[in-house]
Amino acid sequence: MDQPQAPLRLGEAARFWLKLGLISFGGPAGQVALLHSELVDRRRWLSERRYLHALNYCMLLPGPEATQLAVYIGWLMHGPLGGLIAGGLFIVPAVVVLTSLATIYVSWGSLPLLASVFWALKPTVVAIVLQAAVRVGSRTLYNRWLGAIALAAFLGLTLLQIPFPALIAAAAIAGWLLDRWRPGLLAKPRTLATATTASTLAGTRALHDDDTPTPEHGRFCPRRLARTLLIAAVALAAPLAGLSWWGGWDGLLATMARFFTRVALVSFGGAYAVLPYVAQGAVERFQWLSASQMVDGLALGETTPGPLIMVVAFVGFMGGWSQLGSWWGALAATLTVVWFTFLPSFVFILAGAPLVESSRDDLRLGAPLTAITAAVVGVIVNLAVLFAQPVLWPSGFSGPALVILLASLLCLLRWRWSVLQLIAAAAGLGVLRWALALLPWP
Repeated sequence: MDQPQAPLRLGEAARFWLKLGLISFGGPAGQVALLHSELVDRRRWLSERRYLHALNYCMLLPGPEATQLAVYIGWLMHGPLGGLIAGGLFIVPAVVVLTSLATIYVSWGSLPLLASVFWALKPTVVAIVLQAAVRVGSRTLYNRWLGAIALAAFLGLTLLQIPFPALIAAAAIAGWLLDRWRPGLLAKPRTLATATTASTLAGTRALHDDDTPTPEHGRFCPRRLARTLLIAAVALAAPLAGLSWWGGWDGLLATMARFFTRVALVSFGGAYAVLPYVAQGAVERFQWLSASQMVDGLALGETTPGPLIMVVAFVGFMGGWSQLGSWWGALAATLTVVWFTFLPSFVFILAGAPLVESSRDDLRLGAPLTAITAAVVGVIVNLAVLFAQPVLWPSGFSGPALVILLASLLCLLRWRWSVLQLIAAAAGLGVLRWALALLPWP
């Protein structure tokens, strides 16, 4: 008989979110996979169905879906405070690490040690993303129709450059049409569902299982929604007014606040979809940094924990460094960029999550959401391809990068290494390569 878990304390959850923020390498796909592995498979905080329901909502929103998913799960566990803690601890380590690396970058330039560590980490990141595709695909692509949707999503992104929101909308429409044509076509086979339940639920129910009632704070309340939106408006307007008073409406920090709020609202499709817009504004229009510095920032963002869109913190730091002329100015610009980039993500979740929870048992949404989940597999594979190109072919084919990638996949899929173990091993390999390069070889 399934045994219920003890209630989860907020302090225990906060320690987990901090740990996750420190090891969440691999971009959105790797982070979504890590969240699934930790919360669904290992800790049993959520059932598979509730996890995917939350993920599908986050995939529809602009902004970093892994961060929004962390906020959603933290909110579900402990209300608005839990959501703020989960999201905050998920991104704070990335801000600290990237600010530290940016300081090293402007002070001492490109360090050989850092370059060597990145050399080993980059193919490892590709392996983490590919593992995410395998993990999610094995659970969601249980018939040929869903496999076709995943393949179409991959080809649509890779070959046709279809905008991400249009792709998700097309997947939802395809799921709805398939269900209208043949009801139950996309439903998980009973035998597969039973096998999955037996393997993942043996002995312990999830804290928030399929049939667990929605907590009180998760029920939709118009007054609560109005209060959330009011607080969000103050959190946006008050800092913008303060920055405008301090440096003027057209000053650096107020301009960054307005620009990165727009970035947050148009960042559908993940970081790679919005980075061209960021580069155009930061490099060409405002000249906060050069094009080569933007590329260096992207390399740092790819190999640090946290959401890839955190590369905007590097943009802010470089803009503050060049135009305000001090490290404290660079820090102020970094914090301004991070606040206005991520604030909308928190608002979307804290305001919209109760509505999403109320739709959990709406059968009309089942087929479209299942189709969206299948499309996510194609999106993850597309992300792996985007990462693999500069890693395996930086200027010509890189055999060592391929060896590291294949060895990383073997460690993840066959030997079941954790992401933290793999990242530590890759960093150690990079340090070893740097040390060997210092030896006086004959």
